[in-house]
Amino acid sequence: MNSFRFQTVPTLVVEFGAARRLGVLLREQFPTLTRLCVVTDGFLHRSGLLDPALADLAAYGWNTTVIDDVIADPPEHIVLEATSHAREAGVEIVLGLGGGSSMDVAKLLAVLVPQQEQVLADMYGVNRITVSRLPLVQMPTTAGTGSEVTAVSIVTVGEAKKMGVVAPQLIADLAILDAELTLGLPVAATAATGIDAMVHAIEAYTSARLKNPVSDMLAVKALELLSRNLLSACESGNNREAREAMLLGATFAGQAFANSPVAAVHALAYPIGGIYHVPHGLSNALVLPHVLKFNAQAAAQLYAELADVIVPAATGSAESKTQALIAHLEQMIAATRIPSTLREVGIEQDGLKRMASDAMLQTRLLINNPRPVSEADALAIYTAAF
Repeated sequence: MNSFRFQTVPTLVVEFGAARRLGVLLREQFPTLTRLCVVTDGFLHRSGLLDPALADLAAYGWNTTVIDDVIADPPEHIVLEATSHAREAGVEIVLGLGGGSSMDVAKLLAVLVPQQEQVLADMYGVNRITVSRLPLVQMPTTAGTGSEVTAVSIVTVGEAKKMGVVAPQLIADLAILDAELTLGLPVAATAATGIDAMVHAIEAYTSARLKNPVSDMLAVKALELLSRNLLSACESGNNREAREAMLLGATFAGQAFANSPVAAVHALAYPIGGIYHVPHGLSNALVLPHVLKFNAQAAAQLYAELADVIVPAATGSAESKTQALIAHLEQMIAATRIPSTLREVGIEQDGLKRMASDAMLQTRLLINNPRPVSEADALAIYTAAF
């Protein structure tokens, strides 16, 4: 066995209705702190979904500053403005409450707020954070990104380029999974984030770098939970059992890829989101089958092992099981009725070359792919997805 390192959050709380007693949960773990920053988005704040959590925080003596201007694919200025706001409030602890973007911004705030020695621009890349951070808690409201348990934060730099900050300082002290927060999530968001989580597990299991037995175990369990519950969660937004399974599956997938990193699906998805502002999960779903077909010659044995989990009825050679896996995923995506081609999300054919060029900048991800990807390969995959 190769040597490996596995890191994840030290404490994970899984409890239906945990948001309703968030104040006491945080008080138990952080008894001496009082000034809390909640990082979320405007829709969640206005919807009232957070009201029970905010009420319980107040009841347990938390002086809460809510920053609710996070948007999808958050640009640098959102992070920097939120940092200034939180710094002025003198916050002592940061809570990311929302989707992946809110949790990603929360990670960076926890690092940026208490110091001014290192700026955000110097943190992009792998292991470039040189400072400590404030205590950090993450609480997802979608079952997809896995950001609650990863050491990654994605920021949009300039008009369209997505950059990652990857460092162990971004791993939260506490992650809280409350599936009640995901009840009623719209079908499109449920499907896209669920497929995103499945991509995390698939790419972690087949990563060319840092693949390890713990990530493999988590990826397999994640795919079992996600593949068996995604359509049920889409069909019935208030199916508690399906929602709980999806949320736990997404976290397991996050733990898997946090230690055995994702690859070409994500590398090719980033330009779709960065240039055309397509949600991240949907961007992944649009290219997933086509990347799997491209990788099949190099990863058939691993894909066959995943087929045993997702399509247990598949038989025959590794190649035939791989084809069954891809076909099943295509059918699942179709059943959710989310878009399945690039043209359906407003991408024009003359934009494919720019996306292929931009995808090549994602070297941090491409080096993990089981098969090398050239710019011509990326263009061919986009063309197939068009």
